[in-house]
Amino acid sequence: FDTVKPTCSTSQLTSSLLSVHPSRGLMDEKFIILVQKALPGFQLTIHASYHCEDGNSWEAFAHYTADAGGTVNSTFTGYQSGWDILWELIISSPFRLRKKNVQTPMEVTISVYQGHQTEGFVDQVPLASVLVERWYMAPGVHRIPITEEGLTATLFLPAGPGPFPGLLDLWGGAGQLVEYRAALLASHGIASLALDYLTSKVTVETGKTVDNQYFETAYRVLQKHPQVCGSRIAMLGLSLGASFTLKMAVYSQVMKLRCAVCIGGSHVQPVDGSNMFFWPIRNTEKTRFSEQNETIFRDLLLPIPTDPSLKVDVGQLQCALLLVVGEDDQNWPAAESAKDMKEMMERAGNSHLLTILSYPKTGHRIEPPYTPHVRAGIFRTVDTRQKVMALWGGQTVEHSHAQEDAWKKILVFLRENLYDGTDTGVTTSNQDDCA
Repeated sequence: FDTVKPTCSTSQLTSSLLSVHPSRGLMDEKFIILVQKALPGFQLTIHASYHCEDGNSWEAFAHYTADAGGTVNSTFTGYQSGWDILWELIISSPFRLRKKNVQTPMEVTISVYQGHQTEGFVDQVPLASVLVERWYMAPGVHRIPITEEGLTATLFLPAGPGPFPGLLDLWGGAGQLVEYRAALLASHGIASLALDYLTSKVTVETGKTVDNQYFETAYRVLQKHPQVCGSRIAMLGLSLGASFTLKMAVYSQVMKLRCAVCIGGSHVQPVDGSNMFFWPIRNTEKTRFSEQNETIFRDLLLPIPTDPSLKVDVGQLQCALLLVVGEDDQNWPAAESAKDMKEMMERAGNSHLLTILSYPKTGHRIEPPYTPHVRAGIFRTVDTRQKVMALWGGQTVEHSHAQEDAWKKILVFLRENLYDGTDTGVTTSNQDDCA
């Protein structure tokens, strides 16, 4: 990444010198904010602002006092509470911060204000400002829309000739094609296919939900790509995507996965039903509501059934599995499901394949690091597409740290299982000499 020049004026620099390093980098990189030439003991407010593509605005601020040398040195890790920073959404309704166009950066303005300010930043003149760029796509990463064989997907290829290990990336019940996690994974060397399976073109045109073959088609498209190592493919799913990931990893005769990552999901589903994702939503008698009238869905799958026909038999799993659990998940019973899956795999003798990351005071939406924590948000139900205010759970500080820790460990898990040097026995034309 190139260096981005500060936007502050010469007159402002006489009061304060603000620098951010690196000023351009990946979304999961930490950066250092340095304020110099302030008076010793001088009170300062560091403020960050971002205007989304949808017109909404996010801001954060933190208070500091310059040291004896007139310096403030802070490690800033993004939209979280990692450095006593308060992040708040300054719009009337809660929405997730989702980067839609991953080919452009998030441009965050970091500013320094005199005194300990808490509001009215728009009406004040900062002492200095710097424009910071954060990217989901590293230089050289290629974005390729995929429409073949009825798919609605986007493939992200890392820089270089490859072939690279591959990954199918599934999001949750909100639907739509979400690209930023796949783009970031490709920036770390994994060819990643972001797949829309709820609001895909074929579903919109026919009104029919996708079946298992849709996921197997996506797998084959990824497997056969000349820059993808066909014997080294993983699958990653969040929420409802985790349910499909488990189902396909265990039962598909086509998909021979090296490993699977499931975030905030469950193995509870009628495994013989093609429309399994409508089933739990219809158990509306188990829906609860918070004091703020936010919908709590987690009880829909509780208690964890003992009937084997109502849950994926993870005892049959033959690839490494990583479960990422928020212990305050109010949308899915992720913790209870992980406990039951562990017991099932212990009885079957394949628990050595299982790794569980469990985070206290962490909610449902465990995303790549430095994505703002939203405890509750607007959600469209899977079956009726009705808008509800859903409670995701989690406390901001703990949830933010969990996202940072989980992301690092997910990348390690994927690298260990996709680059371990062993073969799965899958024969493809491009399985050799994987990067």
